[in-house]
Amino acid sequence: MPTVYEAAGGAEGLTRLAAAWHARVLADEVVSHAFSHGYHPDHTERLAAYWAEALGGPATYSSKYGSETTVVRMHSGNGPHQEMDRRAIECFDEALTDCGLTGEPLRQVLHDYFAWATTTTMSQYHHSVADVPAGLAIPQWSWDGLKP
Repeated sequence: MPTVYEAAGGAEGLTRLAAAWHARVLADEVVSHAFSHGYHPDHTERLAAYWAEALGGPATYSSKYGSETTVVRMHSGNGPHQEMDRRAIECFDEALTDCGLTGEPLRQVLHDYFAWATTTTMSQYHHSVADVPAGLAIPQWSWDGLKP
């Protein structure tokens, strides 16, 4: 059985998904606030590499850009933002359709991964970036969900 990464089209498929999601969130009146202070010019490439690593692809994100600690710190210290999280997940679901990643069970697995990451690892340190521990590894997601 292919990995989720392979089933999603590998690096090319996840880059398309990251670009579609990024376009959707920039157009969303709530989620776009997260990008209102700017973002890295390689955001789409970095996001695709992060998702690739989490979904069974190469460890490009860890070797080139940073660790899970780096990513979680970028998303921390902003207070609770459940509405933004909900809207980001909706944008992700729409981006799946935009990219043609609509076949099951792939669509559901990708949705479950993104919803889990958005509402747990990326949103658990509301109070301060300093609360994020060092040395976090990128969680691995499979067809069966979070790998132990």
